[in-house]
Amino acid sequence: MLLIVKSNAQNADAEFSILFYNVENLFDVRNDSLTADDEFTPSGERHWTRKRFENKINNISKVILNAGGWQMPDLIALAEIENRYVLEKLTEDTPLNTTPYKIIHKESPDPRGIDVALIYNSETFYPLDYAYYPLEDKNGGVRRSREILYVLGKVNCGDSIHVFVNHWPSRYSGLLETRPARQQAARLLLSKYKEIIQKNEKAKVVIVGDFNDQPGDESIAQDLGAADSLNSKSAGLYNLSLPWMKQEEGTLKYQGQWFVFDQIIVSPELLTATNGLKTKPENATICKLPFLFEPDETRGGRKLHRTYTGFRYNGGFSDHLPILLKLQVD
Repeated sequence: MLLIVKSNAQNADAEFSILFYNVENLFDVRNDSLTADDEFTPSGERHWTRKRFENKINNISKVILNAGGWQMPDLIALAEIENRYVLEKLTEDTPLNTTPYKIIHKESPDPRGIDVALIYNSETFYPLDYAYYPLEDKNGGVRRSREILYVLGKVNCGDSIHVFVNHWPSRYSGLLETRPARQQAARLLLSKYKEIIQKNEKAKVVIVGDFNDQPGDESIAQDLGAADSLNSKSAGLYNLSLPWMKQEEGTLKYQGQWFVFDQIIVSPELLTATNGLKTKPENATICKLPFLFEPDETRGGRKLHRTYTGFRYNGGFSDHLPILLKLQVD
């Protein structure tokens, strides 16, 4: 496949795009004694080698290069990355190095060592502030999970935007058992959103992430208050991903069923603004690039072309599809 390197120059009709991608276990090959990353080492269960790591890095860069059409994403929010080193490999040792991407990242308390991060095009976005908000456990301590990343920055047009990057606790230990953890993450996110809106009710806010819940689930619809209508009695958040529930495919497939765990949620100002940054509901899309799929011979249809099928190396991409939001720059 021919990969075309796109220009990042912005003009009066330009777009500003935000890509979110859960890249599924982007680990380096080194054994970190502080985290449970042993399976992703050369001697581990997955026989994670330098060659496999570099193939994964190149695969992710291929997705990013193709996800936005003719324009490279201005912001790339990532989940399930191990450390800053893998981000540097992605931005410096792949075709992404033609774009002046810079990195916002810190190590999280997650026991496996996987984090969320933001990569930004330094020609189109200038960060003014950022913070990581840890989740609390039931005793009021820090939960061993991914933190919520918050970034405030200015776009070339002079407008500012607030971005939250999420990877909420998984369902691995059971749906009911883990639901309170996601609800707690929703309440934390809502409190930080309200702090912004109380200072500026016209703030432009974008929330992206892998929420491990769907748009209609309690954590999203009730605890966070992300609704499907600007007229609803919610916290003032609009979930642009709700229409995806009506599509045949979601953002990941598990045991033959598609789910929409990866979502884009915005403040109303981004939909009603008359100048600066603005968007429309249809500008939020799932990036269904053909090479991200393979036939699902067991359950029918197609499934995602993952790096591993069980413990068998498959040479693919991720168990999630990337999602993209395009904003107009007025």
